[in-house]
Amino acid sequence: MPKLTIDGREIEVADGLTVLQACELAGVEIPRFCYHERLSVAGNCRMCLVEMERSPKPVASCAMPVGEGMVIRTDTPLVEKARKGVMEFLLINHPLDCPICDQGGECDLQDQAMAYGSDRGRFEENKRAVKEKYMGPLIKTIMTRCIHCTRCVRFATEVAGVEEIGALGRGEHLEISTLEQAINSELSGNLADVCPVGALTSRPYAFTARSWELRKTNSVDTLDAVGSNIRIDSRGREVMRVLPRLHEDVNEEWLADKSRYSCDGLGRQRLDRPYVRRDGKLREASWEEAFGAIRERLSGVSGDKIAALAGDQCDAESMMALKDLMTSLKSPNLDCRQDGAKLDPNHRGGYLFNTGIAGIEQADAILLVAANPRWEAPLINARIRKRFLSGGLEVGAIGVPKDLSYPVAQLGAGPDTLAELAAGKGDFAKVLKGAERPMIVLGMAGLTRPDGAAVLALARQVAEKFNMVRDSWNGFNVLHTAAARVAGLDLGFVPGSGGRDVEGILDGAAKGEIEALYLLGADEIDMSRLGGETFVIYQGHHGDSGAHRADVILPGAAYTEKNGTYTNTEGRVQLGRLAAFPPGEAREDWTILRALSEVVGTRLPYDNLGELRQRLIEVNAVFAALDTLEPAAWGDFGAAGKLDAAPFGVAVENYYMTDPISRASETMAKCAAELGLGPQAKATGTDG
Repeated sequence: MPKLTIDGREIEVADGLTVLQACELAGVEIPRFCYHERLSVAGNCRMCLVEMERSPKPVASCAMPVGEGMVIRTDTPLVEKARKGVMEFLLINHPLDCPICDQGGECDLQDQAMAYGSDRGRFEENKRAVKEKYMGPLIKTIMTRCIHCTRCVRFATEVAGVEEIGALGRGEHLEISTLEQAINSELSGNLADVCPVGALTSRPYAFTARSWELRKTNSVDTLDAVGSNIRIDSRGREVMRVLPRLHEDVNEEWLADKSRYSCDGLGRQRLDRPYVRRDGKLREASWEEAFGAIRERLSGVSGDKIAALAGDQCDAESMMALKDLMTSLKSPNLDCRQDGAKLDPNHRGGYLFNTGIAGIEQADAILLVAANPRWEAPLINARIRKRFLSGGLEVGAIGVPKDLSYPVAQLGAGPDTLAELAAGKGDFAKVLKGAERPMIVLGMAGLTRPDGAAVLALARQVAEKFNMVRDSWNGFNVLHTAAARVAGLDLGFVPGSGGRDVEGILDGAAKGEIEALYLLGADEIDMSRLGGETFVIYQGHHGDSGAHRADVILPGAAYTEKNGTYTNTEGRVQLGRLAAFPPGEAREDWTILRALSEVVGTRLPYDNLGELRQRLIEVNAVFAALDTLEPAAWGDFGAAGKLDAAPFGVAVENYYMTDPISRASETMAKCAAELGLGPQAKATGTDG
């Protein structure tokens, strides 16, 4: 470990660090524009110049490796003059856009100009102007502001894995471009974050608010099962934007596009008051009328004819309250797996991403089974790409071939290939056998089939055969697509003794055997199978498919409008926080269930959120430990059975529209149209 002296202070650092990183460790702040700790070194901007002993001129600290005995000075007159000179060059062509720039108040160039800028410039030539470039419906460009740091180019190439941004020309004529096409990446919104100036900004957010006007709330995302840490910026009752929050073990500092940009769907097609169906039509009602209609319809109905389904974005508190309500009504018919996934709730190790998201970086062989992580969990896909770039990783896939942004060996399309692997056949079996830390990722497309339990058992056999599960390593991973799924399984929101699962509930409703069905944000089931006689209670926040079929609608709160507990695909318990209040008469979901329980005569035994969370811990102790990963016990899960030879399908057909919020989002509709995934007309490159 080399020792060097920085501003008169001796410090010892690890091999391979740069002078800039060493200065940061010594507590010295170095200005920079092109350097980013998660991207490769470019050395373009020269803002990080420092003075090094025995060097004839200042050196770029971001590109200079540390060496034994180095003497670095960061606060000399020479360094200050050099940085001021660099800043003067950067501002030569930069427009005076700060009053109208969306980056204003959050701009690295503004911040550094305060320290190293001048009140006048010496440049007398004509300023350069660059035409705006079209990069799709999410990224707005004002390329005259570009300082050629190439962060966007490096992010697209290295992290997103799409080589669609590059540089044209040389010198003053250099321009960053995508050749006038949309960026085909589910992580493109991060370009606005990495841009240190206002050249790339958020198109949907353009000219809507200033950063200092917004109230900032730390929360977690629920539009997929990754559990990305986010910051919700709101003004009044409106969510203006969603930004990523640093969490090294989950999302690092990135965020998927759907999680970032679908927030405009929070204000559209909202349910803001109760409705009751009268004479075949849904009509506005008071809470008393809605609860009265439910009480009247449930009166005298036996518990085995009542059922409940929980949707993909439910918080643990509301599922706990609904489960307790169904138990008090003596109903064993409940399920949180509205897609019909054949997961075993009795073995936690059989439904978690046991390796952990950060654990992907330790794997040396990955088998993807019926999974498309690029659409089902873009940030997990980015982790796999990150691991691939570090070298020594082989990836094989069974299922529909896809472009995952890294090389994948396509092994087959269906469970027959998985069975061959379990028998030790094929070249990839040799790869798994020789790997030190192999892992398998099982997607929902393999578990929602009729033979899903057999596929699960087969995947467990593969994990056991290739020593994926041992004391220091558990490489068996289930990739969930629903934010509520793991918490629902942890709480036992599954059929009780003699109860019906989601398929049994739908079948019973079609035959008239289920007389009342409670849908807690469940919109992804086939509503046509519910028949005309089943009394449907829908509690949710958007007028999606569940609300259209409902006989009574109870308006709930979206994930940004309530305090809730969520468990991500790796089993990490996290808290979402209220950032804006629900519209109209909508209320937090657990409070609705608590009030309803009193009306139907089965009062739930908690009156506040603290008591309800204590109930969560009583049911499952995992809810007591926030933001930690507890190793799950291994067990004998899945069920041996006949395998269907049909190829695995896909769990997500349209990444941009998977839930009520994203389906209500105009921004997501434009993205889907741009990539030919939706019925909308192709989006244009204008701001219109």
